[in-house]
Amino acid sequence: MCSIRLDNNTRFICCEMTGNSSPESHLSVAMTTSMAHNTGGNTMTSSSQRGIEFYFHCAFLAISVVSTAGNGLILYALFASKQHKKHILIVHQNMIEHFTSFVTLLIYSLKFSNIYLTGSVGYWLCALILSEGLFWWGTIASVINLAIITVERYLKVVYPVWSKNKLKN
Repeated sequence: MCSIRLDNNTRFICCEMTGNSSPESHLSVAMTTSMAHNTGGNTMTSSSQRGIEFYFHCAFLAISVVSTAGNGLILYALFASKQHKKHILIVHQNMIEHFTSFVTLLIYSLKFSNIYLTGSVGYWLCALILSEGLFWWGTIASVINLAIITVERYLKVVYPVWSKNKLKN
């Protein structure tokens, strides 16, 4: 059984699998026209709103390119200077941020390309990338890692003797 889901931009229709059906039996379609989801009234998206949406997508794409390059450069510097062994949680944070930036770059590149989503590849592209699931996984992992860094730094400042005995470098 296939349930159709419109994302918040109402540009993509993804077929989601329910029950014991296979992804090959479902058709995922990328709509080329932008229209608002009708909830009883007759509403349409104006052309100026589509223009603003385009510029926001361009801004997200540019920011993700710069962020991916910056995080890659920081990771390179940490590994080149052999500091990756001393600051493991910082390296993990930069790796998570690099992953999230790259996924954001991938998401908005695919949204610009208006690809035709069919078969199992289209299903998985829609389920993992266009639904922004991987982005949210990276964001949640980043928040959890920041909480771990905060607890570790708190223990090192408030309980320095205990942390030297109990915590690893």
